[in-house]
Parts: sequence; C-alpha cells; structure tokens
Amino acid sequence: MRQFSPFDQMINSFDQALRSLVPGVTTASRENPAETHSAELSINESRHVAGLMRVNHSGEVCAQALYHGQALTAKLPSVRTEMEHAAQEEEDHLAWCEDRLKELNSIPSLLNPVWYSLSFAMGAVAGIAGDKYSLGFVAETERQVSEHLLAHLSQLPEQDQRSKAILEQMNTDELHHRDTALQAGGVDLPKPVQILMTVISKTMTKTSYYI
Repeated sequence: MRQFSPFDQMINSFDQALRSLVPGVTTASRENPAETHSAELSINESRHVAGLMRVNHSGEVCAQALYHGQALTAKLPSVRTEMEHAAQEEEDHLAWCEDRLKELNSIPSLLNPVWYSLSFAMGAVAGIAGDKYSLGFVAETERQVSEHLLAHLSQLPEQDQRSKAILEQMNTDELHHRDTALQAGGVDLPKPVQILMTVISKTMTKTSYYI
C-alpha cells in the first residue's frame, strides 16, 4: 500500500474539503430515495422544509469533515478504512440534501466552511486520542444525528414524501454507522465531551436553519 507524505495528505485533505463544500461537486453513488415520491408544498411550507434540509445538509458536511479528520489520524489501517467507507456513504446524503434544496429553490448554509473546519479538527483530535475513542466519537455523532433526523421527520408536512424518503434512508444509514463503530470497539465518550458535542450541534442547527 502506498505511503503518502505529509504534503500528499495535506493536498488530499484540501481536495476532500472542496468536494464537501462546493455545491454540485459531490455525486451520489446510490439512487435518490425521493425519486419515486412527490411533494406539493405551499410557499411557507417550502421555506420551512428548506430550513430543515439546510440543517441536514450542514450536518452531512460536518460528518464528512469528522470522518476525513479521523481517517487522517487513525492509527489502525482497519479503522482508517472504516472511516473512509463511512465518508463515502455520507456523500450520498450530502448529494441528496443538496438536490432537495435545489428543488425548494434554496441553497446550502453559508456557514458550512466554519462547520467543516471545526468538525475536521474535532475528528483529527479524536483520531489522535486513540482508535477506540475515535470509534466512540463516530457512535456518539451518529446517535445525535439520528435524533435530529427523527425530530425533522416529525416536522415535515405530511404531503412532503420526497424529503421524508431522504431523511428515513439517511437515518437508517446513520444508525448502521453507529452500530458498526460500536462493534469495532468504540467506547462511550466522557460526559463533558458528549455535552460539548451537543452544544456545538445545537448551535449549528439553529444557525444553519436561517443562514
């Protein structure tokens, strides 16, 4: 297996960041779950759903950054491979959310570069702390993401089956990532870390809905 120099890794990280942040660059490897569904929304409903999908899109940007940061510093090759695989699946979510935002005549959050940078740093630190904590970080992240997705599903207009199909598939994938991380040896994170993650998540949620 080729060993990348620090410079190569830096270039690769920069490329990953661009692909996560530039609209239209990320493409899904799976069919969009919304393809076979419909949604007829009022102007106010469209605005609300756009806010929710913007939050979910930002959450996927954060997930990309977390996995990229962890893959960079993970010690075991098997863990690094798992992070990279999870990041690839999250790219589907990123593309699906972006497609739905376009349908709603809206755009991703302007704050995504901030969320990516912060999440990348947190992921890198988790990787440095050790693979069991890195995997635990994944499990806790996916648990919190699942909670957000379930909350958003309950807020969708009943007729918006397109957004519902996307969020339901995303939730299934996130729970799978959580279970995989725990089975691979992830441990519970210290309470202060969990609280910090919750605070950052709520801040991202409240701001990305509008900006």
